[in-house]
Amino acid sequence: MNLSDYTSLFKITWRVARGTTPRLLWKFVRNFGLRNLRNMTSFERRMKKGEPFYPAFMMISVTERCNLACSGCWVTRGGKQSLTPEQLDGIISQSKSQGSYFFGILGGEPLMYRGLFDVIEKHPDCYFQIFTNATLITSEVAQRMQKLGNVTPLISIEGLRDESDRRRGRDNVYEQTLRGLRACREAKLIFGVAASICRSNFDELVSRKHLEDLAREGAAFMWYYIYRPVGADAHPENALSREQVRRLREFIVAERRNAPLIIIDVYWGADGRAICPGASGMSHHISPSGYVEFCPPLQMAMERLNADGSNLVEICQKSEFLAGLRKLAAETSRGCILMEDPERLADFLEKHGGFETTSRGTFLEELKKMRPVPGHDMKEEAIPERNPLYRMLQKRYFFGFGAYG
Repeated sequence: MNLSDYTSLFKITWRVARGTTPRLLWKFVRNFGLRNLRNMTSFERRMKKGEPFYPAFMMISVTERCNLACSGCWVTRGGKQSLTPEQLDGIISQSKSQGSYFFGILGGEPLMYRGLFDVIEKHPDCYFQIFTNATLITSEVAQRMQKLGNVTPLISIEGLRDESDRRRGRDNVYEQTLRGLRACREAKLIFGVAASICRSNFDELVSRKHLEDLAREGAAFMWYYIYRPVGADAHPENALSREQVRRLREFIVAERRNAPLIIIDVYWGADGRAICPGASGMSHHISPSGYVEFCPPLQMAMERLNADGSNLVEICQKSEFLAGLRKLAAETSRGCILMEDPERLADFLEKHGGFETTSRGTFLEELKKMRPVPGHDMKEEAIPERNPLYRMLQKRYFFGFGAYG
């Protein structure tokens, strides 16, 4: 690192540390940092030695229910499927038995899931990232998360005022989200912001000003991911062009040198080559109906959790369907097979008889209607990471674990 890299990292660390409490900071360092380090080392060893498979991280959609109606969302609008608290507790316990202590909690809107915090409270040794639109985060909710100490809200901002209302299907969503964000700041939580970047929000959210505004609001990190036009209301016209994908990558690489907050992505390795977390085995997903899926937007599966989730390890280790999808995705592209080759994916799903995991029952039809759109595989135009610390972490943990040969 040069001096400016050290200075930027120090400023972010100092700002985040001043904005939280020693207890929350220690929970973050121990539960998220140190346990994740051991988990990733164990995962890498298992992959290298060909030991029984279990993903490094499990993403869990606890419910289909949501208080918004966002365009381009793969979750069933009006759906009511949810995991039981026993299944959620079982998923966490099974993962811990494999050395995994970090979980992404998704929905729908996960804060509509009754009993979420009660289950989290049973696992003080874990760390939970809750993907939320923040409109339901009141002072009381933020204080409950603060008391738990092992929760970081990841607040979805899909555009500024006008764009947010268009995308979300409701009025004044941006203001409600900011109120939730500020409740997190007042509770001294460590929290971040996420954005699904598409054509209609690109100029607003892929900007230095947006990063500075979020840092002033107290956000510790910004997670950029790419819009996937799937679901019943897909809007493929809003998918990024190949040029915009390149511009997004350039922006992330440039800003990560001196941004006022940490910029996260899980799409590219240190050399700038694309990575699919599902193909690499780094993460898989549990649907609200209890099926074990390849990734959240790919809503077909073969294996389902039992009543208490105690069969999860067995499913991951023995599923030929998941192993086949990992192999297919890695052979098709280093990017996203769902975006780049939906026809090949649909053929695989039909051939292997996957079950629809949604309550709308139309995923396969939607997939067959999809046409390829640019993903994040930039091939010969790959842009290497420039931030020395992030480059080191990507080399150590995000290199594909042999998935790509």
